[in-house]
Amino acid sequence: MSKPAAPRKVGDKEALAVGNTIRGSARKLNLVAQLIRGRKVEEALNILKFSPKGMADDVYKVLASAVANAENNHNLDVDALIVTEASVGKSISMKRFATRARGRSSRIVKPFSRIRVVVSEQEEA
Repeated sequence: MSKPAAPRKVGDKEALAVGNTIRGSARKLNLVAQLIRGRKVEEALNILKFSPKGMADDVYKVLASAVANAENNHNLDVDALIVTEASVGKSISMKRFATRARGRSSRIVKPFSRIRVVVSEQEEA
């Protein structure tokens, strides 16, 4: 039997949101996640809203969910939130087959990714 994996616990002034099945590769999703790491939440939401990348919409939803969790579940100040973590990993892969010439077939892999966004309240300096 394997030991159950314990997720990283978030701190007192942190909130978390996870998107488990985002359609697309982790490599492309990581390009979008790099845009928001370490930025203020308001600035990150504006970057994602006007980004030409296709996965920016999915990351926007996860970040908005993290902000809502921070406000409603942890009573944090929304104006003082920053994105402390935006980690990307692989999720499931759908395998499909396409027909080819001469009775052959080729494999098509449709990858899914997951993103984990942690926002934390920054003390005013």
